[in-house]
Amino acid sequence: MTREALVAGETLIDFIPDRPGPLADVESFSKRAGGAPANVAVGLARLDRTPWFCTALADDPFGSHLARVLDREGVPDDFVTEVPDSRTALAFVSHSEDADREFTFYRSDTADRRLDTSVVGDDVLDSVEVVVVGGVTLTVEPARSATFDLVERARDRDCCVFFDPNVRPELWETDPGPTIERMLSETDVLKVTREDLEGAGLPTTTAEVLAAGPDAVFLTEGSSGARLVTDEGSRWAAGEWHHPGYEIEEVVDTTGAGDAFSAGAIAGLVDGDDPDGILGFANAVAAASTKRRGAMAALPDREAVEELRDGL
Repeated sequence: MTREALVAGETLIDFIPDRPGPLADVESFSKRAGGAPANVAVGLARLDRTPWFCTALADDPFGSHLARVLDREGVPDDFVTEVPDSRTALAFVSHSEDADREFTFYRSDTADRRLDTSVVGDDVLDSVEVVVVGGVTLTVEPARSATFDLVERARDRDCCVFFDPNVRPELWETDPGPTIERMLSETDVLKVTREDLEGAGLPTTTAEVLAAGPDAVFLTEGSSGARLVTDEGSRWAAGEWHHPGYEIEEVVDTTGAGDAFSAGAIAGLVDGDDPDGILGFANAVAAASTKRRGAMAALPDREAVEELRDGL
């Protein structure tokens, strides 16, 4: 079976608080499947563009739970490996009163640190259009080398490399700047926030980011929507487009909204949509994801996205 996209990266457990406030003051949490690449893979599946997914799961109860979730969502397990004697990474989320969030990670001896991309054969890369990776697997070895190996093989086969740095400074064991710069040189389409660029100590203007390697940059701006900036090497030639986003009356949780945007943007890429179409759809996917708690659990299907767009 052929698929248009392959996503690679971590799958973990998010613990979502029962109310806003500092983590120290929260009494109870809900367990949710998460991890930015896993969210993107599930998001694409719900948008009827199911990708291949390369990830590593622990041989612990949380890992078993995550395997069941991926299976339930219809994500294929061809490139899902089980890492013996490992743990599942945990992320505890804390929310401010305006639904913004922060993460506290527990990631010692976890499966995501040992991502194995060698299970993805070159024949698979020959058959996909877009390869999607994130920044968390770049924070440690051997996952960092595995991620670069996949990306370099993908570029050799003319795949479009889509990268979301998703910078979490607390996870990096070294200065993130040089590694992110190297990945930018291997990237075709970048999805980024200004906070990501600042967190990695990188230039913050889109012109400078384009000069570092990508042909296209999706810059997400929260409630202000998103813009797409491209140079002459992109599929759309040089240009800039902006979408103001969609106003949601009651934002419940912004966790995973960026991953939802990525899923919408990647779906638009494989469908061959124009920039305005991609931005409008990706913003709608992100907006719809803020109406429920959790990241993966809140990802919408196409019907929910179209209902949101029709109602605004």
